[in-house]
Amino acid sequence: MTDVPKLSRRGLLGGALLAAGWAALPGTAAAAPDLPAPDTLSLPGGLAGRPGFRVNHLGVVWNGAPEGGRVRFRNGSAWSPWRPLLAGCRCESDRPTSAPSSVLLPVGAAYEYQVEPAGGVGEIRTLAVNTTDGPRRLLAAALPESGFPLPDGRRVSGIRYISRAGWGADESLRFGPGGVDRFPPEYHPVQTLTCHHTVTANNDRDPAGTVRAIYRFHTVDRDFGDIGYHLLVDQAGVVYEGRHSGTDGVPVFGGRAGRPYLSNTAAHVGGFNSGNVGVALLGDLTGTGPTPAARQALVKVLAALATATRLNPLGTTAYVNPISGATRTVSTIAGHRDWAATECPGNTFYPDLPQLRLDVAAAVTQS
Repeated sequence: MTDVPKLSRRGLLGGALLAAGWAALPGTAAAAPDLPAPDTLSLPGGLAGRPGFRVNHLGVVWNGAPEGGRVRFRNGSAWSPWRPLLAGCRCESDRPTSAPSSVLLPVGAAYEYQVEPAGGVGEIRTLAVNTTDGPRRLLAAALPESGFPLPDGRRVSGIRYISRAGWGADESLRFGPGGVDRFPPEYHPVQTLTCHHTVTANNDRDPAGTVRAIYRFHTVDRDFGDIGYHLLVDQAGVVYEGRHSGTDGVPVFGGRAGRPYLSNTAAHVGGFNSGNVGVALLGDLTGTGPTPAARQALVKVLAALATATRLNPLGTTAYVNPISGATRTVSTIAGHRDWAATECPGNTFYPDLPQLRLDVAAAVTQS
């Protein structure tokens, strides 16, 4: 870490309680009632498809330029206008087979689609997804928990949090033949925090379903082996557990007890994933900013992460990939575009990052 302004020692080095308040876990948290949720329906395809179910998300992956062509949908007799295929968050694993361009499009409702590739674009793969009409199953905890859990047994109050079980993660997707973990866990000290947007629907009526769609798209069709983000935040300010990090009920962290807390490597910034925690805002922040509730939740969760990992929200990090040795100097709270050629986390939200860092620092130093 370099160029680190001094903040309150009580806030950064003393494990200070956040302004939102930390509370010790009273043994076992009260369990939310089991609620039914639909399984995700999905079907891989090519340039055209009629999957036999209503499509509410279409994942598209291609090799080539950020502009992949265009797509249209049909629900009934009429086709929709053509929509451009523009690479979304461009999240990537560190595997050399990662496709360079992809997008998960919110569709609404359609029963057929057609893709027209741009000139020079190679193979295009599609994934039709329905997150609402599949067979129903009970979730372990479908309601938001009160507080964000941390490895020391405390929760950050003021954050509504949903675990993987709560949003309906099908954990079998993470395993290949013979039960082999497709993205084996790998834990490293946290060096930096990176903000994303998912380029999915704004005013999302089913954010848990959108998280399930992203999970299926990243895990299988992008071949990441799991969802690429550590955490996701919806427009109502609810925080969702992303990348699997163990069975201790604590998101992001794992590997061993005690400090420093180690994060499980995810797949959100190709070449710079180890020790880099990715937090994504659900929605498309290209032409609009996050909702006040989403931004407030993002401030709180980034402050919780910064305090837990003893990172300075106003600092600069000389990042070194512990696996490859690749380096990059970035703000300790960075945007995806600080790491790669992408518009993520959105042209409207990215200019807000300097103020976001100030707000996170203020949340860290208050008690």
